[in-house]
Amino acid sequence: MSQSPLLTSKTRIPSDYTIQVKGTPVEQTPLSSKYHQKQQQLWQHPDAQYRQVPPYRPINKFLDKKSRPWGSNPVETVFVFTMFQGVWLKSGKASNNCGSLAGLITYIIHTWHQQILELGWAFLQKLSTAMMASPEIRTPPIRNDLHEIIPDPSNNLTFHKNVSIPLKSSPLPIRANIYIPLSPSSSSSSNSSEPKKYPVLVTYGPYGKDIPYATFHPASFAQVNPEHKSKYSAWETPDPVYWTREGYVVVRADERGLGQSPGLLDTMSRGTSDCFFDVIEWCAEQDWSTGKVGLLGVSYYAGSQWRVAARRPKGLSAIIPWEGMSDYYRDRCRHGGILSNKFISLWWQRQVLINQYGLPNRANLKLPSAANYGPGATGQEDTLEGDLPEEVLASNRRDQTKDNEANFFRDDAYYATKDYNLEDIQVPLLSVANWGGILLHLRGNVIGYMNAGSEFKYLRFITGRHDLPFYYAEEVEIQKSFLSAFLKGIDRDGWSTPGKIPPVTLTVRKGDDVGYNDAEKERAAYAKRSESEWPIGRTQYKKFYLGGDGGLREDVRDNQERKVTYQALGTLDNPQAVQFTTKPFDEETELTGHIVAHLNVSVTPDNTIPNETPPASQTRKRQSPDIDLFLTLRHLSAKGTEIFYTGTAGDPVPLCKGWLRVSNRKVNTNSKYNKPWLPHREYLSTDIQEVNAGEVYSVDVEMWPTNVVVGKGERIVFEVSSGDTQGSGVFQHCSEIDRYVLSVSLFSASVPICTSRHRSFFLLSWFVTAFFR
Repeated sequence: MSQSPLLTSKTRIPSDYTIQVKGTPVEQTPLSSKYHQKQQQLWQHPDAQYRQVPPYRPINKFLDKKSRPWGSNPVETVFVFTMFQGVWLKSGKASNNCGSLAGLITYIIHTWHQQILELGWAFLQKLSTAMMASPEIRTPPIRNDLHEIIPDPSNNLTFHKNVSIPLKSSPLPIRANIYIPLSPSSSSSSNSSEPKKYPVLVTYGPYGKDIPYATFHPASFAQVNPEHKSKYSAWETPDPVYWTREGYVVVRADERGLGQSPGLLDTMSRGTSDCFFDVIEWCAEQDWSTGKVGLLGVSYYAGSQWRVAARRPKGLSAIIPWEGMSDYYRDRCRHGGILSNKFISLWWQRQVLINQYGLPNRANLKLPSAANYGPGATGQEDTLEGDLPEEVLASNRRDQTKDNEANFFRDDAYYATKDYNLEDIQVPLLSVANWGGILLHLRGNVIGYMNAGSEFKYLRFITGRHDLPFYYAEEVEIQKSFLSAFLKGIDRDGWSTPGKIPPVTLTVRKGDDVGYNDAEKERAAYAKRSESEWPIGRTQYKKFYLGGDGGLREDVRDNQERKVTYQALGTLDNPQAVQFTTKPFDEETELTGHIVAHLNVSVTPDNTIPNETPPASQTRKRQSPDIDLFLTLRHLSAKGTEIFYTGTAGDPVPLCKGWLRVSNRKVNTNSKYNKPWLPHREYLSTDIQEVNAGEVYSVDVEMWPTNVVVGKGERIVFEVSSGDTQGSGVFQHCSEIDRYVLSVSLFSASVPICTSRHRSFFLLSWFVTAFFR
């Protein structure tokens, strides 16, 4: 690596900011020999030791002499790391010595004496600015003796626990558990003196590589396919015993700032994706690796795949994002611009925060008894390098719940840094979407497939709960076949042959007696069908018009302009909605595809409700009102009862939902992503359009894709509401801060839906259904 022109052989870095080599490398040679052979060449030069930070243990002689006792906390030293020009510097006591530019200059003059003239005033200004603006991460002393090698002949694997994977831009390692087959690989050389090599399956996430599935979600683990249950099983990840038996190395890494991985806890960020990138490239270089890496996992372990694949790490050869969002803003956090806060809060508290690196007494944490039925990061081991006090833990994390409430638009720095281009994904891709994931992952899997740049890409729709189908025998066969084609070069089904396998596989939901959360009934009743494209090319888009009488019809009979109203600020406990219902269908009809609702809406202040003072926590106030639209499509049986489908948590859900905050109504009609059946919004702060009381606004609302066969005599219901309604489950939009982001008139309004038979179509309220036959 080339040196900075300011770091000549005569230039010495001040001792309080020096990263030095101490002892042996973090990793043992058998697991990373190629990497360390390359590092050995760099150990000859002191400046090379400074520039090539990983995999050394950074030390600070000055701080090592100063203990920092925190009561009974066993850690007496906390290291502070700050990034400067791509290199992590260790500072620790910087606040005492360098609390200002003058203090920094005084310190450097005292330490460097005559060397100050060689550096120059410009360098000091840059250094001071970087030290004060960059994040600081405080950790206990980083240990290099955590790696354990545990032979497990009963499971035919070797378990390497707490392997420290070096990062390119940080001295802090990512810790991983690695499972290597004991039996020879078919891809290994016939020369027995060479190490056996295997393709690698990697997961990188927040839920704890050491937390057993059986304690993370006991009820779920009890229902997992027995072939994928072992003492190494972990939530939403491939089982190591099964996959090592299939000839893969399994690498399960703790995300930065979580489990045993020190660093900044900043989930779904560019920074943590950078770490994932390094983990993949490291895996591709190991002696036990063929150089081909695949990604396989559910939910978070799927969503992270999109982001890192767009970075194109060396060795990445295939990805299977199984029920994983691809758009952080649109899929997860802000549906139509409205904050989906409840799930994020539960997820953060139960599955992430309690697994933070350095959290005291982690091994003994218990979740409230009332919540024991859901997933939670219990059963973790304590941080091996020691605990951290609460103030340090707080400074070492970015709270996703607070960040989402404080930011509203995609051009806010928080959301902008999480953006990436799906077209940059070039590796073979199998995107698996669940029709029941109507509030989190479904959209991301579909849009991810549509916009990825991969030559070989496939979209598969499934049903069932979020946790179990990943382990179904028939679905695992699909995973194995796909990965074998691109990681082993054994393609028995034709994944790597253009046109050999249809790119889209549907699960067709048909029948009013299947029920929900019954895996066996669904697998027996819902047939699979292949398609050659998505959306389906033979789709016929039909307009259904909303009538003032509550009807939903293809023709327009009402010649009068009417309106129907409902109260604003509805909730799941107190829904405020209006519904429009079709007549019974004359023949069996399939709806498969995207849905758009074109509505004409307005807001009228309700003077019967007294004005209230907005909460003090309100972060952005506007003088104009707004309208939050919550849309739902429901399916009624011939008997008039609603037919429910299996949701993410096994809960009953309708066909699909959609949302829009009307001030976000601007559509980018010039975008290549904008379609008649899929309006494309940028959700930028510069796109906000005012909403005035009494004015009618025409809006196109995206509803998430769906599939259903509507039987003869059955009906469809289109619902418009001002808040969450049945089917929202834990994915509610109930933040007082976000729902109070505008003036109080938003919460004391009635919203009319205007309908008219004549004049411009923009005066008509309609939605599009897809694929009638």
